[in-house]
Amino acid sequence: MAAALRVAIGLLVRKLRQAHLPGELTIAETSALSRLDRGGPATSSDMAKQDRISPQSMGATLAALEQRGLIERRRDPADGRRVVLSITAAGRQLVNDRRGARSELIAAALRDGFTAAERDLLLAAAPLLERLAERL
Repeated sequence: MAAALRVAIGLLVRKLRQAHLPGELTIAETSALSRLDRGGPATSSDMAKQDRISPQSMGATLAALEQRGLIERRRDPADGRRVVLSITAAGRQLVNDRRGARSELIAAALRDGFTAAERDLLLAAAPLLERLAERL
């Protein structure tokens, strides 16, 4: 079961990543922007630790996002030596647009290639897959 799930989920993730969407970001940029959207403001070093990448790699990713106006840097009000990064309105809009576009790709595939009973099974499995991901 573990191998079958790994193969199926891996294929699904690869197909979603391969889908070209307007305003395409790299995987690292997508991860960083999504993290700021979900988790709120953070420092570059905290984000590097969470993604388990070097501070230099995270710095390059964040610089690219900042150059596109998707994130902004501000001094930490509690500690003026620290810089905190936040998602901008444009960044939040891009994240929402990308999520919506990928959800629509999945919805179209479900409409065109699955019966109502199969869609119900997938819907019932979704919380289990989410719980599995949280336990990894």
